[in-house]
Amino acid sequence: VQLVESGGGLVQAGGSLRLSCEASGFTFDDYLIGWFRQAPGKEREGVSCVSSGADMTYYEDSVKGRFTISRDNTRKTTYLRMNGLKPEDSGIYYCTALSKYTGWGCLQRFTYRGQGTQVTVSS
Repeated sequence: VQLVESGGGLVQAGGSLRLSCEASGFTFDDYLIGWFRQAPGKEREGVSCVSSGADMTYYEDSVKGRFTISRDNTRKTTYLRMNGLKPEDSGIYYCTALSKYTGWGCLQRFTYRGQGTQVTVSS
């Protein structure tokens, strides 16, 4: 199983980034895909996730209206478009996968996780 993130970097407050996550080694269509983040000294938190059929999306309150998640099941790739970035959005962003058969909430738990990509927002 692999989840490979890309697209992180350094951006000024108010700027935008698009993260990508390429998946392999599991049945992509059977998994909700999400993004968690972790800042130094803080607990890891679920940021956003999308259902296996891409018909439902979920967002943590602080990113609603600024972040957009999407997925392309033919390419086994998930995207997180982040606009209006704030310094508090900084952290390592991890792509996650959660089996749809677990019944768990995708902002709370995951089955697989990638290595992460660093996002730094300067003020």
